[in-house]
Amino acid sequence: MPALWIAHVTVTDEEAYGKYAALAGPAIAKHGGHFIARAGRYVQLEGKDRPRNVVAKFPSVEAAEGCYNSPEYQEALSHARGASERELLVVETTE
Repeated sequence: MPALWIAHVTVTDEEAYGKYAALAGPAIAKHGGHFIARAGRYVQLEGKDRPRNVVAKFPSVEAAEGCYNSPEYQEALSHARGASERELLVVETTE
C-alpha cells in the first residue's frame, strides 16, 4: 500500500536547509517518492505551528523508510540537523 511521508518544519538556518532541500529531493525520487505538497499554503488547526509542511507519496512504508535510511538521504539530513526543528512521520494510505 502507498504511504505518505509528512514533515512539519521550522527552518532556523536558511542556507544550510537549502543544501538539505537540494539533496533531499533527488534522494526521495530515487526511492520512488514524489512530492504532493511542499511549503504551500496551510491552516494550523491544532498542535505546534511549523511554517513549512511537506508531503511526499511513496509506493510503501518500506520504500519511505528505505529512503530515510539511505546514504543519500542521510547526507541531505546532515544539513537539516541544526538548521531546523522537524517532525517527520510515515503513514500508510488506503489509496
